[in-house]
Amino acid sequence: MITSKKRLLTKGLFYDAIGMATISIPLVGPFLDLFWAPYAAKKMSQMYPGRNGKIASVLVFLEEILPFTDVIPTFTLMWIYTFVWKKAPVMQGQVIEVEAR
Repeated sequence: MITSKKRLLTKGLFYDAIGMATISIPLVGPFLDLFWAPYAAKKMSQMYPGRNGKIASVLVFLEEILPFTDVIPTFTLMWIYTFVWKKAPVMQGQVIEVEAR
């Protein structure tokens, strides 16, 4: 999946906001995490393919399923790890062909 840095950051902020919003709903919020945690893990592995994405999907699942850890912005942290700390290229897996004239 080829996606731009800005789009990944926007989606990550959106998913982090949803994950944090569930804690603000009294009594029902922790039960919503039972449905949100597997969905968030799936989205993380789709957004960041490869080994790092699989590790991040396990971490986001644990972060969402455990009580009182919903405030950790896992998607945003993964974006920072991928594009700031590791400095991954914007378009991963894209081959550029040049024709000689």
